[in-house]
Amino acid sequence: MRRNIWLYRRCLGAQLRATLEYEGDFWIMSVAALLTQGMGIVFLWAIFRTIPQINGWRFWDVVLIYSLVALTEGIAVLLAQGAWSMAVTVNLGGLDTVLVRPFSPLLQVLSSQIGMNGLGNLALGGSLFVAALRHAGTSWTPARIATAALVLACAPLVKIGLNVLTNCSAFWLKTPWSMFPFAFHTLGELARYPISIYGVVVRVILSVVLPYAFMSYFPATAVLSLGSAPWLGLLTPVAAAWCLVLGRWAFRRGLLRYESAGN
Repeated sequence: MRRNIWLYRRCLGAQLRATLEYEGDFWIMSVAALLTQGMGIVFLWAIFRTIPQINGWRFWDVVLIYSLVALTEGIAVLLAQGAWSMAVTVNLGGLDTVLVRPFSPLLQVLSSQIGMNGLGNLALGGSLFVAALRHAGTSWTPARIATAALVLACAPLVKIGLNVLTNCSAFWLKTPWSMFPFAFHTLGELARYPISIYGVVVRVILSVVLPYAFMSYFPATAVLSLGSAPWLGLLTPVAAAWCLVLGRWAFRRGLLRYESAGN
């Protein structure tokens, strides 16, 4: 485990140094992330300017959920952006090189890229998170602080696990430009808002089938003690472990059917 962590850190460091060689790309990606996430906040502000509450959720409560999505996506992009290159790696022969190295193939794939737009997500998400907590009027007991630390540490793992799971479709869909994982990423965008505003089917999908809600909604309910079952937020570590296990299982199953990319 220690060796894998060391190698993973070295791989990410190499990708970071390579990315920073192009300063223009760095600033474009960071500013673009800030603008993209910022437009979402403007959209929320426009809605709540007319409607003070939506199903019991106030503006700053929803901002907290929104900020958690920005934070988890920022961490996932910085630490495991390589999941999104899996289709190209698998279908254009790049996985052949990965398999002959004495390092976990999955960790090699995940550390093969680093997305600098994650810094923009982290900057805005962190700012919104602090602002939302200040306006929430929540009393901070030791138990609440421990809950916040726990869910914040585990929520990004949910996103990383689901990214790996959906991108492993590359082993079955023989194309380097599949839209399949992006479709599920778009579905995960629904987790930017309280899932209680959706129908039963959508709530089940976001909570059980593809538990995107555990990277935002359920952690927020646990921290703010909102909703009908805030204790579900304490299951975020369980959801994170489950998503990571599913992602690893899908990758291993994919390797069993991998046939290289030769003639």
